Amino acid sequence: MTLQELMDGGEDWAALRTHDRGPEGALPITPEMLIQQPSGNLFGLSQNAGMGWDVARLRDPEYLILSTHGGVRAEDGTPIALGFHTGHWEVGLLVAEAARTLRNRHAIPFAGAVTDPCDGRTQGTAGMLDSLPYRNDAAMVLRRLMRSLPTRKGVIGVATCDKGLPAMMMALASSGSYPSILVPGGVTLLPEEGEDAGKVQTIGARFAQGQISLDYAAEMGCKACASPGGGCQFLGTAATSQVVAEALGMSLPHTALAPSGQPVWLRAAKQSAMAMLRMTALGMGTRDVLTDAAIRNAMVVFAAFGGSTNLLLHIPAVAHAAGLKRPTTQDWIAVNRAVPRLVDALPNGPQGYATVQVFLAGAVPEVMLHLRRAGLLDTSVRTVTGETLDANLDWWESSERRTQMRARLLQLDGIDANDVIFSPDGARLRGLTPTVCFPVGNLAPDGSVIKSTSIDPTLIDADGVYRHTGPARVFITEADAIHAIKDGKVSHGDVMVLVCGGPLGAGMQEVYQITSALKNLPFCKHVAVLTDARFSGVSTGACIGHISPEALAGGPIGRIVDGDTISILVDRNSLHATVDLVGEGVQTFPAEEGSKRLAARSPRTDLKPHPDMTDDTRLWAALVQASGGVWGGCVYDANAITARLQI
Repeated sequence: MTLQELMDGGEDWAALRTHDRGPEGALPITPEMLIQQPSGNLFGLSQNAGMGWDVARLRDPEYLILSTHGGVRAEDGTPIALGFHTGHWEVGLLVAEAARTLRNRHAIPFAGAVTDPCDGRTQGTAGMLDSLPYRNDAAMVLRRLMRSLPTRKGVIGVATCDKGLPAMMMALASSGSYPSILVPGGVTLLPEEGEDAGKVQTIGARFAQGQISLDYAAEMGCKACASPGGGCQFLGTAATSQVVAEALGMSLPHTALAPSGQPVWLRAAKQSAMAMLRMTALGMGTRDVLTDAAIRNAMVVFAAFGGSTNLLLHIPAVAHAAGLKRPTTQDWIAVNRAVPRLVDALPNGPQGYATVQVFLAGAVPEVMLHLRRAGLLDTSVRTVTGETLDANLDWWESSERRTQMRARLLQLDGIDANDVIFSPDGARLRGLTPTVCFPVGNLAPDGSVIKSTSIDPTLIDADGVYRHTGPARVFITEADAIHAIKDGKVSHGDVMVLVCGGPLGAGMQEVYQITSALKNLPFCKHVAVLTDARFSGVSTGACIGHISPEALAGGPIGRIVDGDTISILVDRNSLHATVDLVGEGVQTFPAEEGSKRLAARSPRTDLKPHPDMTDDTRLWAALVQASGGVWGGCVYDANAITARLQI
């Protein structure tokens, strides 16, 4: 194609105009407004009229709807331009429903969006180095957008997935005296025949090991995302974040995990807009909802669901954004020891029900009923309904919605809701144990985390303890580690040590490639993983992450060499766990001796940041390091940062 062919053609200049009539009518302003109000407020009215809003209604109260919407859909839903993932593909429908509801109730809706990436799409790529840092960037932009509509009366946030939803919670949490509500974007449906979106991400590793054919991989990969919208079908970071938003009181009851695209999902947007107007009428702000008690309630519900360990990063970040105390490791340990796991969901099992099935079983309010009976919740907290949590749960317990949802689950899938969400006694009878454990030891002096429920039950001794002692296989990059797995160079009993994956090394990358491959290859359940990186919410296995200090911050994990003997102990009942160097070559020794030997070693000479680490992520890592690091939620603490800079 020539330049002339590219640029010429048509006579569109013939219809060009330089002037137009402009909107009919006059702004509804008063002398007092002209004298007292800032010019921005007045010019905003001009722009609103210019965009076509009814001039007679320009003085209606203004509300902002922010979302993580991405992609472009035709009116019939067919794609014009794809989004990064299904989780923001249909979000625009929720925005439109909330906006129509506000408009029909004499309010003026504004809409803006900050699209989010997909951790599934970036697994094993340089894009993963931007994943967690993006959360902070998006939260900042969302907050700036909120403040850029100074005439707003409140904000509705619509988000679905791993980073956009935590970012939205962080932004809304900063609203203070302004009301805010979060509308969860829901979950995608299961394929009628096929694999869920977690398992399907392992087709490469399984094909490499000869477990599946090319035809099977192609068919399953095509079917996994059975509907075009919503987060993945497992209780990963996206689903767990939706659960936590509702547990915080930021979302309406029984909105987390709704099936995307379905009428019940769309109705949540309408009801949320109505609740926003009610909060305004009651004079409620976000600070009336987000309290220290609400943060603890969210931690309790998180433990009862057994969700993604990434919420150990996001809940403290929400607390920080709200000006509240960030939970400590000791707070997490105390909650997880006190709270039973009550939900049987992918990927933890034992049966592993999909998130949409958990929704039909009652999801957050059903779990909260059990927690209320056990005295584990503060039900006096207020929520975005305008009522207390107690009132919300009273409604749910006797509601027709609850009865009909449970009946529909039985009708559709033959599943009894009581087999999905248990009472504490029922959970004990089924052998469900608390989810999150925090190993310490000479390799993790500042702590680490493991989802103890995700360890293969055949590896747990009769006393409920997982014990593993094996030789270290050290990898500096995730790519080297996955190649070793695919090539069969990782052996039964090994301990894979993946370093330089923390904030300073790789933006605290997520290493689901590794954990998913190990889950789905026969011998690999006998392989443990240690890393200063983080895990996907769908990860399973004996995988210890968030190891602190990270290798590039001088952590002892950066002094491990191939052949070192590592001992891991995880008591799933007491939630006591350790991870230690206990041998060199053929020699073994106690953990105390391991501490001395690690201290005497120099860091490995091959430690280095990921070759694709960008300046953007390096800056993020430095700022979060100054702000409390991984256990502080990877936030930006302006006071701590400016103190370091001596500003």
